[in-house]
Amino acid sequence: MKSVLLSVILAFIFVGCRNENSTKIDDSVNNTENVSSELTTSNSIADNVVNNYLKLKNALASDNDKEAANDGKALEEAISNFDKTKLSQVQLASYSELEDDMREHAEHIGANAGNISHQREHFDLLSKDMIDFVKIVGSSQTLYQDYCPMYDNNKGASWLSEQKEISNPYMGKKDSGCGTVQETIPPK
Repeated sequence: MKSVLLSVILAFIFVGCRNENSTKIDDSVNNTENVSSELTTSNSIADNVVNNYLKLKNALASDNDKEAANDGKALEEAISNFDKTKLSQVQLASYSELEDDMREHAEHIGANAGNISHQREHFDLLSKDMIDFVKIVGSSQTLYQDYCPMYDNNKGASWLSEQKEISNPYMGKKDSGCGTVQETIPPK
């Protein structure tokens, strides 16, 4: 009986508050939409970088050095066009430490069609920066941080993937399933 009475009282309070504050609530919804719009814009710009990285990863997983070169060039362009004005001061400081290295590794991958082992060396370094990039800036999709313990004479290497199923860019078709998911990175 007490819980029913408490529920009725809370309902009246809620209805009363809702009527008094309806304008405030409507205004906060509009403000949230504006923030979401900015966030979506920022993520769609970050997603251009992420999506080009994922295409590159998939080309390497398929042992396609020519496609990887084209994807490396597209990634370099996406990094160059990334809109840093949407970042907070903290994000900008962290991103600024990554930007030149990310662009340099993408450039090397783009310039080395026919030399997939060299592309994979730069992809290893690029992936370290991309993992940091996603953790700093975010992405609108769930990503998986994967790890291959066998790459580079058992030194191992990590990469980002859009799927849980392992498709190893370091081993390619030779051992495409080698690796494990280390972390799930939720969208933000």
